Amino acid sequence: MALNVVIMAAGKGTRMKSAAPKVLHRVGGRSLLGHVLDCAAGLEAARCIVITGHGAEAVEQAAAGRAVFARQMPQLGTGHAVQQAVPLLDAAFETTLILNGDVPLIRTETARALAEACGGSRLALLTIELDDPSGYGRIVRDAGGAVRGIVEHKDASPGQRAVREVYTGMMAAPTAALARWVMALGNANAQREYYLTDIVAMAVAEGVPVVASAAPDETEVLGVNSPAQLADLERRFQRGQSARLMEAGVRLADPARLDLRGSLECGADVEIDVNCVFEGRVTLADGVRIGANCVIRDAAIGAGAQIHPFTHIEGAEVGPGALVGPFARLRPGARLGAEVHIGNFVEVKNSTLAAGAKANHLAYLGDATVGERVNYGAGSITANYDGANKHRTVIGADVHVGSNCVLVAPVEIGAGATIGGGSTITRDVPAGQLSVARARQASIAGWTRPKKAPKA
Repeated sequence: MALNVVIMAAGKGTRMKSAAPKVLHRVGGRSLLGHVLDCAAGLEAARCIVITGHGAEAVEQAAAGRAVFARQMPQLGTGHAVQQAVPLLDAAFETTLILNGDVPLIRTETARALAEACGGSRLALLTIELDDPSGYGRIVRDAGGAVRGIVEHKDASPGQRAVREVYTGMMAAPTAALARWVMALGNANAQREYYLTDIVAMAVAEGVPVVASAAPDETEVLGVNSPAQLADLERRFQRGQSARLMEAGVRLADPARLDLRGSLECGADVEIDVNCVFEGRVTLADGVRIGANCVIRDAAIGAGAQIHPFTHIEGAEVGPGALVGPFARLRPGARLGAEVHIGNFVEVKNSTLAAGAKANHLAYLGDATVGERVNYGAGSITANYDGANKHRTVIGADVHVGSNCVLVAPVEIGAGATIGGGSTITRDVPAGQLSVARARQASIAGWTRPKKAPKA
């Protein structure tokens, strides 16, 4: 879309009571500014300008590669902010859209409608009707319904305060006129600031039509100024995510107890229990069941797999029909084949388990290649780290590893071998053989357990 987009992101956010710039606080796993940049990207805007101020370095680093930047130092009002962007506006684009970096849930469709309402020749204001418009600037119309101005709540008459249509802080304007208007702004007011809303009167005086473009949903225009408002937007965002999943056929045990902080793609007949968190990019194939209180990040779960409660999965692939958990952890690089079982308190990292392999209890597999139908005993671990380097363990198909074994990498266990419980294996094990590596048991007759001396 051939337009400039200006995003206001210079404010400190004093009420957030945080060292972080306000626009870098997060909703749905992304920064407030990140959401607005996504909106601009959806418009395919020809130029995106972010106005920074408080915490400018951090904000600019977070948005690097997605925009150009204009700094507002010091911050002297919204009009002053746009003045800083004027030198970066591309005059070849007739429309400039102004968005707020702390209003994260504005939809691309709403922003596009606002830009189209401008059409390069009108001043278009994004408005909404609120049941309680307290604190918002009211839209003032003449007898014919034409927009004539914006009056701030504190300056409004009783009649004007009864108006429910308010200005959201976002607008679209003809680029050349916007540049002229903002550079002509004055600061003859109690705050000694330059107000962007003053350009409405300038447009009216010049005979430029001023039009209102209505936002369809209050959630889209709500800004963040406090932790309470941030939490409210988070829940609104998550309700929307849950609604979209259920419309696609996903069965949620409780839509209010789901947190999606990335993207979640689901096949048919997926079931998700309560208090689950999905981060990054997650795909759940047909028939997947996710138990309560799971955290899953950047993972692909195969058809019919079951993830039991309290399981953590990150950077992993789970094959079809696999059973994982409860209380299991799959770390980056874990690759589970079909029908693999990973049980309670089992951790897998950078390891591949072929079809039918099982590690059902209290085990660790790191930097391992595990063959088909391996049975990996409770309490057994791969000792993959020598203090400087990681080494790999290779376990052939149909191996049985007894309980409380240590496989000291690099080591290879041949197909069909059996490792006796309690063994520490430091050398390769031939295929099909039993290997036992533990001290001989001894019983000492007449031995007496030490006793504590009686207290004085």
